[in-house]
Amino acid sequence: MTCFPVDTLVFTPADVDLSRSPLAAGMARAGVETYVLGAFNPGLTRLPGGNLLMMVRVAEALRNPIRDGHVHSIRWDEDKGYVVDAWPLALADTADPRLFRLHGGGWKILALTSLSWLLPVELSPDGLDVRAIHYDRAIAPQGSYQCYGIEDARISRVDGRYLMTTCSVSPERHSTTLYSSQDGFVWSFEDIVLDHQNKDMLIFEGLIDGQYWAQTRPLGDHFFAYPPDSPWRAGPSINLASSPDALHWKPCRRPGLRARAGTVATARMGGGAPPLLTSINGRRGWLSLWHGVEPKEVVGIYRTYWSLLDPDDPSVVLATQEAPLLEANPELTKPLEALLYLRDVVFTTGIVEADGHFIVASGEADLACRITHLPASAFA
Repeated sequence: MTCFPVDTLVFTPADVDLSRSPLAAGMARAGVETYVLGAFNPGLTRLPGGNLLMMVRVAEALRNPIRDGHVHSIRWDEDKGYVVDAWPLALADTADPRLFRLHGGGWKILALTSLSWLLPVELSPDGLDVRAIHYDRAIAPQGSYQCYGIEDARISRVDGRYLMTTCSVSPERHSTTLYSSQDGFVWSFEDIVLDHQNKDMLIFEGLIDGQYWAQTRPLGDHFFAYPPDSPWRAGPSINLASSPDALHWKPCRRPGLRARAGTVATARMGGGAPPLLTSINGRRGWLSLWHGVEPKEVVGIYRTYWSLLDPDDPSVVLATQEAPLLEANPELTKPLEALLYLRDVVFTTGIVEADGHFIVASGEADLACRITHLPASAFA
């Protein structure tokens, strides 16, 4: 029997063996040292044998990115493999530890301080013990559309097949890419499925009237205002889309989840875990965990919230809770204090249902993987 609360870090930067990284040979050739900036934001699913699988985002960064009057970044090249680029420091704003901005282009141009790849980590059925780390199944850039890395996997199981959305980063586009698997171990690249900046595409874990459904979060440089008396706040929010095959997506006319005007805690919002069909307080629906961001300094405060969506029409919200479900837990990262570069961030990316409770996977402080067991009563 699970005793609540269960809330722990199960995978940290120290658990990654960089000698087995996809970048290892390229960085050796370049004569530079890297380190794990973060091992976080894991996609989560249950494998056929009962164990859990986390698809961990490993952000591998240069140990000394600023030198000789330049700031450097890692890039994958189709001909040369992994290379290091140098940008004049005078052109760069390095206030955000995750990226730097390049001035002089007339619009916002970014480069990353790290390159991310995906590492499959197999856990015990309760998600609390690491059983195996599958470096031979790591997912790394394979096309120019991923030259700056692959980020934030979300895994859904639909009709016995695993579907994994990822964010692929490049100067060409900031796109959503899809992988599929029959067993959760061997993944095949399907294609680019969203050709615009969209960090949080989550495929529902089941069909609705024979169609795949997904939550999306398109971004842009501006948003149009709601009326002054509207209950909604303009800004990044969660939309919906449907597809006959999980490859070709049509946006839904009706909006999904939107930020409320009455609070700044969710001034910006986006998807968290893929919606799961379950029952909450006797009501059946799609349980959606999503993140809300309260503005603060450069990054903001990230918290996890939940909503229950109608099983037949996910644009209809059956229940929600304005109080956060999860917040950053400084006690968990206290042993990693020397590695912290962000605070006040929990970013939920996966959920599975267990016997009478839920196992939730999150990235903590963009640093480590957090597993939380939540009773059904947490969604009261």
